[in-house]
Amino acid sequence: MPSSKPSLVPSSFRGLPPVVWTIFAGTIVNRLGYLVTPFLVFFLASRGVTGAETSYVLGALGAGNLLGPAVGGILADRIGRRPTMLIGLIGASAAQGALFLAPGVWTMAAAAMLISAAGSTVSPAAYALLADAVDSERRRRAYALFGWGVNIGTAVAGILGGYLAAQGYWLLFAVDAGSMLVYALVVAVRLPEPRRTKPARKPEADTEGGPKPTGDSERPDVKKEGIGYGVVLRDRLALLLLPLFGVQLFVYSLTEVALPLAIHDSGLSPAVYGAMAAVNAVLVVALQPFVTAWLSRFPQLAVQGAGSTLIALGVALTGLADGIVGYAVSVVVWSLGEVVVAGIAAGVVANLAPAHARGRYQGAFSWTWGVARFAALTLGVATYTTLGPSVLWWTALVAGTATALATVALTARVNARTDHELAA
Repeated sequence: MPSSKPSLVPSSFRGLPPVVWTIFAGTIVNRLGYLVTPFLVFFLASRGVTGAETSYVLGALGAGNLLGPAVGGILADRIGRRPTMLIGLIGASAAQGALFLAPGVWTMAAAAMLISAAGSTVSPAAYALLADAVDSERRRRAYALFGWGVNIGTAVAGILGGYLAAQGYWLLFAVDAGSMLVYALVVAVRLPEPRRTKPARKPEADTEGGPKPTGDSERPDVKKEGIGYGVVLRDRLALLLLPLFGVQLFVYSLTEVALPLAIHDSGLSPAVYGAMAAVNAVLVVALQPFVTAWLSRFPQLAVQGAGSTLIALGVALTGLADGIVGYAVSVVVWSLGEVVVAGIAAGVVANLAPAHARGRYQGAFSWTWGVARFAALTLGVATYTTLGPSVLWWTALVAGTATALATVALTARVNARTDHELAA
């Protein structure tokens, strides 16, 4: 399918269908407009919002990230992937304007919650659409490409945002809202809605107490299917994996929260944190396609475990850093871990999901990510400031390594489930 990809694309991403490349391109456009959130504190200060009041707006922003994925997963399965993405993108775009025009703190908080809630409904639908478009063997590559697009857009947005903010905050909001509308146009014009899959009925022998099919013992009972997340909550294997992924995502999220605190406490300027963010962006964008191709020969959960351990080690090394070089080393280590794990967790979750419930499984995964990030912003900061930085670094190392080992230990059960799906 030569027309669907550039000729210089690494082998890890070749052969993916046009739907995947369309989502990749739309994601880059969308993330190019990811400008308001990084500069939100500065915007609020320009409007005279005090430090205590700022916490209300930021808390509302975090709360929206807990609500949106849950709603997005349900909508993706009930009304479709494309309608859900359009609702999220258009809703978040409108909320950007509402935040800019909001007259007070509480209206700002409401608009901030709507931005994150609407925006985070998009990911479960997009993840489900990617799972619909490719088979289980190529899902990791599709999700890695999606993540690559996020990092490309975010890296450029970091440079663009600083320039636009100096010209006027209204430009940040205009670009953010405009990029979401452009992505919505791409979704409306270029993305097909897959045919809806109904829940399969179990064989009568199973309902009468007969033997279950091999590998199906941990699948939720599809006859109890409802409109919510019961299908996920009855999946014992998913309930084991999602918390493990959640802890690993919590450790990774500390790179956004604890790293700037550590740099500040070392007496270094905010420019140093900006440089560290640039190091991460360059490494991920440059290495991810090639590392994904090279690691594709190895078992997914073993790679996930190795990458998660690298992330935990890199975060823990932050505690040993006392200068720019030390922080750069820690960033390189966890950035390599980020490159290694790219696309694996989402791909594993997609492979566990019945076809009719892919949206809700991805909604559960996205919600896990939201909880992890929220916990980093709250528990992570509280641990750093009250119990001390060393407690946080040791916690990250132990928790990240332990959950990595536990994830690898589930390899046989995940493989049995995947093999059963392929044979079905």
